[in-house]
Amino acid sequence: MAGTEEEHQPQMKEEKINFSVSIWPPTQRTRDAVIQRLIETLSTPSVLSKRYGSIPAEEALASARLIEEEAFSLVSRSDHNSSAADSDEVGIEILQIYSKEISKRMLEVVKSKAASASPSDNSQTPHITSEEISSLESESSQT
Repeated sequence: MAGTEEEHQPQMKEEKINFSVSIWPPTQRTRDAVIQRLIETLSTPSVLSKRYGSIPAEEALASARLIEEEAFSLVSRSDHNSSAADSDEVGIEILQIYSKEISKRMLEVVKSKAASASPSDNSQTPHITSEEISSLESESSQT
């Protein structure tokens, strides 16, 4: 009995798997990873430490927690989060704002630390470039 090739092949069942990934808000595990990355960036050799100096680990820990919490609170309160990120596009937009807030606040911390370390001559405080900011943003979004 000659059968067709289709008869001998296993039947593939099409099953739909409902899988959902929420972009915003981040899980506590993700937020903790962001804090750890901030601590690393502030207290170890990095683009920032080359320009502004590193921050002691204890101070970096306190600063990292504050930076992340302030950025999260700001974005969570904003109008962009009106319906708890009901679409991926809105969630991505909110996540980008969160990331930029973290980068901005991190720069504020290191600049103020550098300024307080040398209050007599602020004119020599180097300026960070847009490429360095982009590099910091990409580092923080990888966590």
